[in-house]
Amino acid sequence: MNYIDLRSDSVTQPTQEMRDAMYTAPVGDDEYGDDPTVKNLEQLCAQKVGKEAGLFVASGTMGNQLAVMTHTVRGDEIIISAGSHIVVHEVGAAAVLSGVTLKVIDTPDDMLTPELIEKSCRSKDQFCLPRTSLVCMENALTNGKVMSVSQMKACYNKAKEHNLPVHLDGARLFNAAISLGVDATEITQYSDSVMVCLSKGLCAPVGSVLCGSKEFIEKARKNRKLLGGGMRQAGLVAACGIIALEKMIDRLKDDHDNAKYMANRLNKMKGVKVLMDNVDINMVFFKLEKSKEFVYSLPGKMLEHGIKMAGEEGGLLRFITNNDVSRADVERVCDVFEKILNENI
Repeated sequence: MNYIDLRSDSVTQPTQEMRDAMYTAPVGDDEYGDDPTVKNLEQLCAQKVGKEAGLFVASGTMGNQLAVMTHTVRGDEIIISAGSHIVVHEVGAAAVLSGVTLKVIDTPDDMLTPELIEKSCRSKDQFCLPRTSLVCMENALTNGKVMSVSQMKACYNKAKEHNLPVHLDGARLFNAAISLGVDATEITQYSDSVMVCLSKGLCAPVGSVLCGSKEFIEKARKNRKLLGGGMRQAGLVAACGIIALEKMIDRLKDDHDNAKYMANRLNKMKGVKVLMDNVDINMVFFKLEKSKEFVYSLPGKMLEHGIKMAGEEGGLLRFITNNDVSRADVERVCDVFEKILNENI
């Protein structure tokens, strides 16, 4: 059975062009710094985000955690919003790997503001307090919203008033850029480091790139080795990342359009409440006025019709559109979903 997979945009299959590129990619030993395909990917990504250098890593989590590790020293504290991927979905890695604590900020839309950053900075005069050493932002956010360039600028400027570096979790950076109608560099100029995921939406089978200054990346490279992330003939997978950055960014708008179409259809169904203000990119979050038993059983019911969806988390369900989901697929998902709802009135 060919499934329609809406669990995430990380489930996308590599394109045939990517598979062909893997077969023919020139490779070396990345540990020795002589894999030409890896080097090309790192340079390309750094150029795309307006930074001096890049570092190919196995995952977005590794990229984020390398940024935290490289910007901080043990015992420091970082300022971050409560719903950030680093807080929720990276298994407490900042504490385990870097020995830092998180100043977690609750906000209605999960976005930091200059006022919140100002309020959260620790006094440097009290030796018993942890040292505030980093501000982490995310764009696009995991709740489906996009942070405006002006708000990022305001937060960045506030961080700089306190001499704090800013790391941007840009796993879906290019989704944010397309949503805002700007070049990615308009966003990343308000960060000192940025992680870009190649396997979310852009269809590469694996990998992310951490970008920043040459000095920062050299430090991060050593930390990558510490984490066991040194790779050898990694050009085989880096080749896919090059195609992801060159060929797959512009088409993200199709995923956004499909998500908006789906959101509007779902929101018309009885008992469905879509978070319409959160449909900035390719994510559709919604609540169901149904029993817990029905909500828990829904992924299984959808799977019987060849549709994969994630389970409930935090009281919300979601669909995430991607390259392998067409408008016709979206239509089918909505039809099946409505049929299942009506069967359980």
